[in-house]
Amino acid sequence: MVRLAVAGWAVGMMLAVGGCLTAGAMDYVRSEAMVPMRDGVRLHVVILRPVGSETAGDPLPFLMERTPYGVEGASVDSPGTRKPELAASGYIFVYEDIRGRYGSEGRFVMNRAIVTHRTKKDVDETTDTRDTIDWLLKHVANNSGRVGVMGVSYPGFLAMSAGIDAHPAVKAISPQAPMTNVWMGDDFFHNGAFRETYGFDYVQQLEAQKTDVRTESREDTFDFFLRNGNFAGAAKAAGMEKLPTAKLFLTQPEYTKFWQAMAVEKHLTKVEVPTLEVGGWWDQEDMWGTQAEYAALEPHDAGHEVFMVLGPWNHGGWAGAGRELGEIQFGEATGVEYRMTLEFPFFEKYLKGRAGFDLKDVASFRTGLNKWERYEAWPPKEGFREAKLYLRQGGGLGFEAPVGVGVAASYVSDPADPVPYRKRPIQATYGTGSLWRTWLVEDQRFVSGRKDLANFETPVLDRDVTVTGDVVADLFASTTGSDGDFVVKLIDVYPEDAPDGMAGYQLMVVDEIFRGRYGKSFERPEALTPGKVTEFKWSLHGTDHTFLKGHRMMVEVQSSWFPLYDRNPQTFVPNIMTAPASAYQKQTVKIYAGSRIEFEEPVRE
Repeated sequence: MVRLAVAGWAVGMMLAVGGCLTAGAMDYVRSEAMVPMRDGVRLHVVILRPVGSETAGDPLPFLMERTPYGVEGASVDSPGTRKPELAASGYIFVYEDIRGRYGSEGRFVMNRAIVTHRTKKDVDETTDTRDTIDWLLKHVANNSGRVGVMGVSYPGFLAMSAGIDAHPAVKAISPQAPMTNVWMGDDFFHNGAFRETYGFDYVQQLEAQKTDVRTESREDTFDFFLRNGNFAGAAKAAGMEKLPTAKLFLTQPEYTKFWQAMAVEKHLTKVEVPTLEVGGWWDQEDMWGTQAEYAALEPHDAGHEVFMVLGPWNHGGWAGAGRELGEIQFGEATGVEYRMTLEFPFFEKYLKGRAGFDLKDVASFRTGLNKWERYEAWPPKEGFREAKLYLRQGGGLGFEAPVGVGVAASYVSDPADPVPYRKRPIQATYGTGSLWRTWLVEDQRFVSGRKDLANFETPVLDRDVTVTGDVVADLFASTTGSDGDFVVKLIDVYPEDAPDGMAGYQLMVVDEIFRGRYGKSFERPEALTPGKVTEFKWSLHGTDHTFLKGHRMMVEVQSSWFPLYDRNPQTFVPNIMTAPASAYQKQTVKIYAGSRIEFEEPVRE
């Protein structure tokens, strides 16, 4: 098992307690300020620094997080609670409300687009970051003139913004699960399929008031969205149809210039500062962004300053111990290991000039075998080869291409009875008792017996099979309708005698949806030809997972995933957001032999 060593002096500053780490003795003092931006708007910041450091000791670097979620609650205990390893070393922690949120002035714009050809009057998150840093350098005593920026999710998007047209003082950034392209693969759409419940809840949370109030539901959201027919009906029922982003959902469901302008990855044409990307294999919100940003930056990384860590976590799960996720156990405190051996020495190196960070490119936690791996590229190339897993007639799954291309499976997809994406009742995304955070590791047996999907399985494996890198579904399918969705899941099926309550467990390893109307273009949807065999090819995202000997591999194909994704009427309409009830019709879907899953596997000696 790969272990990474952290400098001995740093270990001495930490105390392991029940699988967590707490900072050594260092007290912090709190202050607040309203920081002026170039257009006169003032942003609210909370500054936390070690007691006495403003007048004595070595100058300290800044660690900044910008957020839409409010910083008023940041207290003198926050550094030691949120980042105990870094707090023990000593930093000036800065937390800022972005414009229009909580204590900051100005107008909030969701994922405000970066201005490409900026004038002196233009503002975006890059300019607000620069203006904040200018003020901090001038007004916070005894600082070292070096700044690190980090954040998870929306703050991850803001951290990446700090590395675009970067202030000279920014020496390191860590975008963690960053919102990067909210249409292509992050929060609001995946390959054209609308994430209905998430968009519904999140837009109300951020745009219905200046603070973020979580949406609650008194009923199963499955019933709520089914009853209201389409997103227009659901938005009207909630009185949210006039919120800015909800209006965009309703009027611009395609990949329009508006959504394209919001995409961050197109701005990543050079490496301006050392960058540590972080993501989780089972991130229920922003798995796409981490790997997309790395893929955009890595070709420009002549100085070897772009790094990525991928681990067995859900959204932001690396902040905890990381020993388990739902029912899945990892055998070690993966979150603690990441923070101690990667995040902590990364900032120590680039903000304080200390040794200890030795990652060359990518650190990946290989699930199944439960061990850390290091690679010099992602997807890894050296020591790996391409592999394909073919769907066969009769529900078989194997590594050899089948003879012939007949129908492998057929099912009837009924919009009136869609496949749920997690066990019912389904609470609001962040509502009381919600299982949202761990749904990606939920046992899939709750749906695998349904008749409106197709399952393909290998025999019991006689050897370990490792699937690494970007997993791609190459599906040949037809539908009697003129539109349709395709969901593909790659599942690890545990043996019936597996211990610790895992007998027969069906664990999704990777999974993703594709909306059929976008088979040729995300900008210009087209109707499918009923009955025509069509190839659909899309990424199921990256993984590093070993299917152990004695397990089975399963591929599950279905045509709804409700209500996380809105129902496809399965007849082509100009705008699914406003589709009439008559458009929702049963259709027969056929999956053809020769469809396959493509991935990389280690070369066997």
